Amino acid sequence: MSYSPEYLASDVKGAWAIAKKDLEIYYVKPNIYISGILFPLFMLLAFAVGRAAPLVSLVPGLIAITALFSASSIEPVSVPIERRTRTFDRLLSAPVSMFSIVLGESISGFMFSGSICFLLFIPGVILYQPALISIAILVLGIILSCFAFASFGTVFAAYPTENVGEVMSLLNLIRLPLIFISGVFIPLESMPLWGQTVAIISPLTYASDILRFGFEGTTHFGPWTDLLMLVVFAIIFQVLGNFLYRKFNI
Repeated sequence: MSYSPEYLASDVKGAWAIAKKDLEIYYVKPNIYISGILFPLFMLLAFAVGRAAPLVSLVPGLIAITALFSASSIEPVSVPIERRTRTFDRLLSAPVSMFSIVLGESISGFMFSGSICFLLFIPGVILYQPALISIAILVLGIILSCFAFASFGTVFAAYPTENVGEVMSLLNLIRLPLIFISGVFIPLESMPLWGQTVAIISPLTYASDILRFGFEGTTHFGPWTDLLMLVVFAIIFQVLGNFLYRKFNI
């Protein structure tokens, strides 16, 4: 089938319909938003207790972790529930491509996470105003981070199960270690060589680094490297998600 502009437009429309459905059914609720903010906040505050660093310095890391957890949690919840209720089977038989399904699931996570991150972004900008480097870099960094992490969650949602707990257990097995190897709590420069090497393969590393650059002007890799790597990770996760969805559902 040729990927004409009309075909691509149809795929994007289908993806948007899927994303809108997921948001309306599962996540546009006050309690979900509150939990999406509080979990990363409490994690960072717990780690900050006893440290001399001011709380304002935790803002970039807080937004990065919020993006990771909120964006990647959408699909591992919605897809297993829809498998259980058999609505996912109807989605597979609908006149939409697998590309639309994977992209739509990712867009829902991206929009949910983005809205939460920008709730934190506004007070962060106010607090950092004297030292703020670039609002444009921050906005672009948040957008790319949220989409990369949403695509990451879509990969795990491809696991063929109706049990949300199974998918979330697998996801947390990867997500939680990423927090400690990605320079969020411990600067990359302070890590041993093996830790810096492992950090290179974590998308959270680049999300945290670009946010620190936008807020403070400090960076390990450079802003353009961070942005490029977030795009690369998003593409890898999209391609992998399409492969796994086809493998397990067709």
